[in-house]
Parts: sequence; structure tokens; C-alpha cells
Amino acid sequence: MDTPAVSGPMVDATFDLAPIALWLEDYSALRRLFGEWRAHGVTDLEFHLREDRARVALCSRSIRLLKVNQRTLALYGARDVAELEANLGRVFRDDMFETHIAELVQLWEGKREFFSTTVNYTLAGDRLDIQLRGVVMPGSETSWDHVLVSTENVTALETAYRRLQRSNDYGRGLFQHSPVSLWVEDFSAVKRLIDDVRARGIIDFRVFTDVHPEFVSRCMSEIRVIDVNQQTLDLFAAPDMQTLLRRLGDVFRDDMERHFREQLVDLWNGKLFQLREVVNYALDGRELYLLLQFSVLPGHEEDWSLVQVALTDITARKAAEAYLEFLGKHDALTKLHNRSFYIDELARLQRNAPFPVSIVMVDLDELKETNDRFGHAAGDDLLRRVGEILAKSVEKPWSAARIGGDEFAIVLPGADEDETRLVMENVRRLLDLNNQFHTGKPLSLSLGAATRHVGERMEEVARRADAAMYEAKRSYHADLGLSGGRDLPLTS
Repeated sequence: MDTPAVSGPMVDATFDLAPIALWLEDYSALRRLFGEWRAHGVTDLEFHLREDRARVALCSRSIRLLKVNQRTLALYGARDVAELEANLGRVFRDDMFETHIAELVQLWEGKREFFSTTVNYTLAGDRLDIQLRGVVMPGSETSWDHVLVSTENVTALETAYRRLQRSNDYGRGLFQHSPVSLWVEDFSAVKRLIDDVRARGIIDFRVFTDVHPEFVSRCMSEIRVIDVNQQTLDLFAAPDMQTLLRRLGDVFRDDMERHFREQLVDLWNGKLFQLREVVNYALDGRELYLLLQFSVLPGHEEDWSLVQVALTDITARKAAEAYLEFLGKHDALTKLHNRSFYIDELARLQRNAPFPVSIVMVDLDELKETNDRFGHAAGDDLLRRVGEILAKSVEKPWSAARIGGDEFAIVLPGADEDETRLVMENVRRLLDLNNQFHTGKPLSLSLGAATRHVGERMEEVARRADAAMYEAKRSYHADLGLSGGRDLPLTS
């Protein structure tokens, strides 16, 4: 059966009533212009047009409008073809020249169809994002006198795309410029490993990781880092992301595997948001105390393929806490333990220390006289020197403490009378060396010691050592010719 021919009026009606804006245009003058440029040696049209934008305008003026359909008039807000044609300069302007160059280059290269996403304007001045398609009509291949162009309004789509792009840029900006270290990671391989363990009937995951510590290491190796922000590079002293990823073994070491094991246990138990303190290392070797916040991002709960790890640097806070803790048990001036530590240590030894236990009491002679004559700065200097001497005289589990203004105590768990005498001799030796090293007033110390009897309370041992020290101090004052410390034998 023969297909009936489409009549001319029907073609016109189809064109006019098409649901998309259509333009029928004559490009023959443009074809002749291209021929002239080729004759003058132009080979790179894009360069030729960019060299002088007036040439782009000349190309546009070479295109003659033949007719448009009703959809075109409605799209651009024109009453008729005459009004539209009279205002084409307002329709095609500004942003469109870049894309128009691309269309012209496609025709220059011999293509019979061209495509671009461009910008037009309605007669009222409203911006239109246009998806333009053009085709040289059959029979016009040599003259280009009939070119059909469609201009589809994609403003809503492009607006949504630009809004999405701005949102992405905003999110990227927040990520890159965040004041905390951010890591985007893929934990999907870890998820598969954990699921495999669960499928094998394992119930107690903590016991499983105790028996198979290599599983924790395997999981660590399966984490894929997708991206990190600038703060991460700064925090870990990395010049770039590639260097950081190459040296992750230097970052996550020592105790990190224990922390990661706890992270895996939480994941096993379905805890997809976690908060814990960890220790990492910068590439320059610095120890970093970090608050780790782990989050499986929404939409990825089933496979853990997108995870965010936020690391807040709490190194300074930890140092401050450690210093405060140090001050709670130490004397700020001498850096020895303080009276609070000394009292706690006596109580601990009273509860569970084995025999023997000895205490040496030490008093700095003439501190008040030094303060009165030379000022408290000179007295503080003497106290610091005593701190240096006593700190060098003991090692753990022994301890030295400043328990009063000029009073010190050395607590010696496990030391009998003979060992205690050796400690006191060492104090005297270090005292002599210190006096040789420092000019000015020499240090003088009075020492007294006591060793605990079976069943004796530690407070009584301290009292006997204190009495022995005061006896040595009285002897010192009775014999002002002595320059160093004096001590009496151990009391019993």
C-alpha cells in the first residue's frame, strides 16, 4: 500500500503547531563568507573568530530569518515575526557569543548538524537557557539556504543544575575549609569482611578479634581513602594527599590498632556513629591526640561505601590536662612530688607495701635567712637546686616530695637501713657537686632517716625520720663551721 504524500499546507501546519520553538533560516550568505575566508587562507576558524569578535557578529548578521512557528513567538514574547526579527539584537547577546562560535566551527568543519547549549533573552529581558539544534535541510546541502533550528527552553533544568552546582561548591567549600581534619573513606570492603565473619556463625566478635588479631590488620588495609581536606594535610604535615596516603603507615601506628579494634566492635554492633579519642602521628613525627568522630553517611548504611571521619586536634588540651594532673601531684617550683602525693603514698604503703620501707626527711638549712637577706628569688633558686639533687637521687618505685616550705621527704619502699644510707650518701655527693657548679651561697641540707618496724604505721616512721632530721639540724646550727649537710645515724 502506497504512503500518501504530505501536502505543502500540512507541512506548514506541522511546522507552525510544533510543540517546540522552530526557526527556518537562510545560511547561504554565511556559506559564501566562509568561502571568502578560506580563499584568504583561513584554516582555523575558531582562532580567526576569537581574534576579532566583530567577525562573530558578521556571521550572525549573515543569517537571514525566513520564518518561525507560534511556539517561538510565545517563548520569546513576540506578537509576530516582524517584532521578533526587529529585536533579534536583544534576543542574541552577551553569553551566546561563545556558544555561537562552537556552532559556526561545526559548520565550518563540514557537519550538516550542529548543537549547543546557549543563552537567549526574551523581548522582556528574561534570560532563557536554550538547547539549540540545527540541521541543513535536504536539498540545501550545497547552498545552506534552508536550515531548520530548534530552540528548546531548558531554563528550569539549567537553573536546577546551577543550584545543584552551587550547593556542591558550597559543600566542597565547607569540606575544604573546615577547621577540623576531614576524611572521606570507603568502608565497603570492611563491611564485606565483617559480614563474612558473621555468616560463619561468629557471635562474640570481641573474642574473635582476640584470637585473630590479623583480622583487625586486614580490615585496616582494606579502607580506601577517597578524599581529605586541607586541614588534614596541615595537621599531618603532608605536602599533598598522595604523600599522605603513601605514608599512612607512619600516621596510624603503635596503639592505633587497639583503637581501630574498638571501632570494628562498634560497627559489628550496628553503631554507625562513633566518638572516641585516638593517637595518630604527623609525618614529621609529632604525636597527635585526636577526637575521632566516625559517621556512615546517610544513604550508605547498607554498604558503608561512604564514610566521614572527622579528627579534632586535642593535643594542646591533653597537654594542659597532663600539666594540671602533674601540678596536682607535683610541686611547681622544684618539680618534685608534692605533699598530697606524699600523703597518698604513705597511705598506699600502709595498706600493701612489703617490708622494709624507709623514709628520709630532708630540710634546707637557712632558707628563711636567705629570703630575708637576698629576697625570695634567691630562696626559690635554692629550692630548685634541692629539687634537682633529690630528683637525681631516686628512681621508681622510690619518690621524692616537697612537703613544706623547706622540708622534703624521700620515700623508699623496699629499702633497708643499708640501702637508705647509700641513698643519703648519694644525696651528699650530689650536694657537693651542686655546690661546686653553682656560685654564691652553698646549699646546706639536714637529713634524718627511719626504717619501718613490723606492725608500725607509716606515720610513725615519718615522725621518727623527722625527729632524726631535726636532731641533725640542731647539730648543724651548733656547729656553723660545717658547710654541707649533717645527718645522724638511722633511728631504730
